[in-house]
Amino acid sequence: MSSPGVFDHRHLHVHGTSPIHRIAPEAKLLGLLGFVITVAITPRQWVLAFAVDAAVLLGVLVVARLTPRVVLGRLAAILPFVAFAFLFPFIGDGETTSVLGISLSIDGLWASWNVLAKATLGGAASIAVTATTPIPELLTGLSRLRVPAAVVAIIGFMFRYLDLMVDEFGRMRRAMAARAYNPRWLWQNRPLASSAGALFVRTYERGERVHDAMAARGFTGTMPTFSEASTTRNDWLLAAVPAVVSLVGFTIVGLT
Repeated sequence: MSSPGVFDHRHLHVHGTSPIHRIAPEAKLLGLLGFVITVAITPRQWVLAFAVDAAVLLGVLVVARLTPRVVLGRLAAILPFVAFAFLFPFIGDGETTSVLGISLSIDGLWASWNVLAKATLGGAASIAVTATTPIPELLTGLSRLRVPAAVVAIIGFMFRYLDLMVDEFGRMRRAMAARAYNPRWLWQNRPLASSAGALFVRTYERGERVHDAMAARGFTGTMPTFSEASTTRNDWLLAAVPAVVSLVGFTIVGLT
């Protein structure tokens, strides 16, 4: 069992009975893809188009009954990627403007806005899908969308064993702490890096043993699916709403 506060992929799903929860997983995945593509191709100066995207995404989150704490807490995962964008105004070329007495590149400011807006919208849309769909159903949706079986199996095993590896690494750290290992400086973390390497070797060996055990039980490379529910027209229509609204906003702003 995973310890409290330790990553556990099962905690990604927020139980609920909202209309978003009931949409078929393959429809949600295609809807997510369409929405993300529209956001990605939106020029950075089209602020109104981004506002339309944010409004429709906010509506989806409200209908899914996802609390701000859940959404904002999970959006923290994109902070390391977004943090780099805040350097653009300081290192960008071209015309500059003064903000609080600091000279900033105008092109760099637009670049920062572009990364921040698209990363936030894409991340929040992904959260809406993963929070309303259990991982097994997402894997089933990928299979129905004709994603190669090997890719689906790899993704499934990744989620299945990620929390196990994190838990095992936690046990290794606690064992080191019990032996008075308490690093205070960056150069004192060499034993921790060695432990991570040992964990990688253990993970590889575990994978070999698991594969051999599955092959001995008749595994042919495809995981069995237990859901036979068909995707209805309403599923496709509801899942397409965010992408369609985003595309309409994109088109209107582009024509004005």
